[in-house]
Amino acid sequence: METLITNQIDQLSIQMIEDIKKIVRMPSVKGEKEKHAPFGKDIARTLDEVLKLAQELGFHTENLDHYIGWAQYGEGDDYIGIIGHLDVVPVGEGWKQPPFSGYEKDGFIYSRGILDNKGPLLSCLYALYALKLLQIELKRPVRIIFGCDEESGFEDLEYYLKHQKPPIMGWTPDCKYPVVYGERGRAVIEISTDEKNINDFFTFVNTYFMNAKPNGERLGVDDYDEEFGMNEMRNYELKHNHHRLIFSVTFSYPASACLDDMLKTIQEKAGDFKVECVHHYLPVRFEKDCPMVKALQIAYETITNMDGTPVTTTGGTYAKLMPNIVPFGPSFPGQKGIGHQPNEWMKIDDIVANAKIYALGIYYLANL
Repeated sequence: METLITNQIDQLSIQMIEDIKKIVRMPSVKGEKEKHAPFGKDIARTLDEVLKLAQELGFHTENLDHYIGWAQYGEGDDYIGIIGHLDVVPVGEGWKQPPFSGYEKDGFIYSRGILDNKGPLLSCLYALYALKLLQIELKRPVRIIFGCDEESGFEDLEYYLKHQKPPIMGWTPDCKYPVVYGERGRAVIEISTDEKNINDFFTFVNTYFMNAKPNGERLGVDDYDEEFGMNEMRNYELKHNHHRLIFSVTFSYPASACLDDMLKTIQEKAGDFKVECVHHYLPVRFEKDCPMVKALQIAYETITNMDGTPVTTTGGTYAKLMPNIVPFGPSFPGQKGIGHQPNEWMKIDDIVANAKIYALGIYYLANL
């Protein structure tokens, strides 16, 4: 069966690549909220176009008020859910070719969103299409979900979960391989004071953040565990708002750490400065040998012949909010620093390999 499925992906590969290039040419950066376009017209148009494509492939589709949409194969309430996103970050500078051109050279496609996340998400759609064409019977329905606000706060997924039940298993193709069984917690912490304390405040920021290791060692929050590694500080930002000075920092912390303890320790160092957590996602962790993780590991190993031992990540994905899913692909070992950068790329052979891995992943999960 595996060979039958992978051969079908090969037959669909040219069509799949052309459709991916068509969608990455659409500039889906978040814009002003409008009627029927909660994240701006460009994202709404992109969602419409992807759902049109899914309809042409023969899937039942739904558009949930342009917050999010999906294509489904099969019927039933207990579905396998695969969720990625169509919105992209602003293009920035440094592009050698127009960022929404779908430029292809030497077996690579360069465009904003080709990796993060349109290419992988449409690979999942075509993976499901291959199973549909082969008329492979699945015990559970499968839903490919097209998010529209992953880069700006998950408002799309929050809206979805108010109207739809979550999947019983699934993944988001928005991270790395092998299958990721755990994500760190993520907390945005703000430290603030009145502007009259500017000198003391800048001394504190310089001492404990700007001129310190990014693990929180000087603050006493250098938590570590063997699964997730060392606590990390990132995304430093200084702000001035209503006569108050604010320093914002994001902590990517291991699952064994306690946020309340971290806040207490930081407050002790900060003295009279105000310390508060303004945004927080708890860690995500599944057992390495649970059926979902194991099935995806087998899918990865079958296609790549590489070690698929499950891993953790410092990143944050839809798995933070969507129950019962894990991050799974699309980046292979050694592929880092591509998304959100100029000349974002994805190798065509890797797109095809992703579709094969995802097709087996769907087949295995839907028949558990």
